[in-house]
Amino acid sequence: MIVKLLFFSSIIKTALNCYQCFIDVDDSLRLCWGHILSEYNIRNVDSCFNTLERIFNNESRVIEAGKVGRGYDVMLKSILMAEIMPIVEEFDQQKNYDTVYEFRLQEAANNFIAAASRLPRASGCFPPCGFQAQGAVYNCMTCQYDSCEFPLDCPVKEIKVKENNGTRMWCKVPFLLPTDAEIVWRYAVEKTMLMDRFDEVTVGVDPLYFISSARPEHSGTYQCEIFSQEHSLVRIYYYLTVAPMAQIGHAELQDVFEQALLPGGQFPPLSHTVPFTLWLPSPALVTTCLTAMLLLVFLSLGALHWLSYQGHMIGTEDSDPAQETKFTENKKYLIHC
Repeated sequence: MIVKLLFFSSIIKTALNCYQCFIDVDDSLRLCWGHILSEYNIRNVDSCFNTLERIFNNESRVIEAGKVGRGYDVMLKSILMAEIMPIVEEFDQQKNYDTVYEFRLQEAANNFIAAASRLPRASGCFPPCGFQAQGAVYNCMTCQYDSCEFPLDCPVKEIKVKENNGTRMWCKVPFLLPTDAEIVWRYAVEKTMLMDRFDEVTVGVDPLYFISSARPEHSGTYQCEIFSQEHSLVRIYYYLTVAPMAQIGHAELQDVFEQALLPGGQFPPLSHTVPFTLWLPSPALVTTCLTAMLLLVFLSLGALHWLSYQGHMIGTEDSDPAQETKFTENKKYLIHC
């Protein structure tokens, strides 16, 4: 009992390790029962525990070899027990010098490192979101898997599209998904991540949500949630903005107007590195411009006709040659203008 208490005190003072994760306390006591200090020729169990701690706990190669992927901790235990248990059976109730312990335990640790390093590694954690079971790594310091600890909700991605254009939203993640994964698409009119604001749209396995001809009423937040065995794995968000055609035409016309106001009233020279795109005005704009030009022509002709008529009336009432000459000169001037 006293020996067991000493062993437990050594565990409390130090962190756990791969050895203590898989080897039972009673087996460790059997292993260290006959540990003899060469210098004093006395049995010392504590010294044996210190040797185990140094070889298995303070050795970074042992800890690194134990970082296996999800589900391979069972094989990790089998490898370690295959190295330690034969020594336990051989040393049980037998006295051996510390040099023998040092050699046999170090050899067991080296064999464990070589075999454990060949086990599949974890895929790793892919930021910034999602429950990634396959990314969890076994930690010999805690005797459990370290999860990625990312939130389920991914940051919202902004998508802008012109009216009548198509858009695609993908429910894809960079980490491995279970084969039974199910995808649910939801929609909310506003920009939000609150679950109670969404309405369910589709349920199935299709990771693509496609809008062939976007309209302004399609604007809003789209959420896809991936499930496996009724457990949520990740939630991905898209905020879609659909720009109306009228707004696009106004912006393009405003851009042309601002460029026309540049010094000299000319457009900036085109860069050789930027491909030239011909801007064509809308039919409504062309119609408006032509109507304005025709109206201006008719108004000008009407003004000339009125001036001619006034001059004729003046000539009829006053037959003074000088006045007629003056009127004729004015008429010629107006016609010339």
